[in-house]
Amino acid sequence: MIIGDRLRGLRNQKNLTQTDIEKRSGLLRAYLSRVENGHTIPTVETLGKWAKALEVPMYQLFYEGDPPPDPSTLRVWNPPDETAWGSSGEDAVFLKKLRRLLRKIGEPNRRIIYQMAGKMARRK
Repeated sequence: MIIGDRLRGLRNQKNLTQTDIEKRSGLLRAYLSRVENGHTIPTVETLGKWAKALEVPMYQLFYEGDPPPDPSTLRVWNPPDETAWGSSGEDAVFLKKLRRLLRKIGEPNRRIIYQMAGKMARRK
């Protein structure tokens, strides 16, 4: 899909001229023409202005179906386990203090502490 053709098609569906888009978006009409004819590739910021001028959500500039595509399931955020150590009570207070102190020390010393903690965790 060439983005210029898609933008021209959406503009024609709304019965808008390039001058209308220019007034609504603040983009120059000559620039709009260059994008629609495939001479220039717009930035994401420019596409946001264009979508606002066309009064469509930005995904419609790329997706031709009626409903939006299903979100990716590759990165599903799982809420933290409530029974995990440091999630509540005194453990959470201790962990918060530890984080604050680790931010204050230098990187070389922090690495040493991480190495020691890793060795202790492997020992069991």
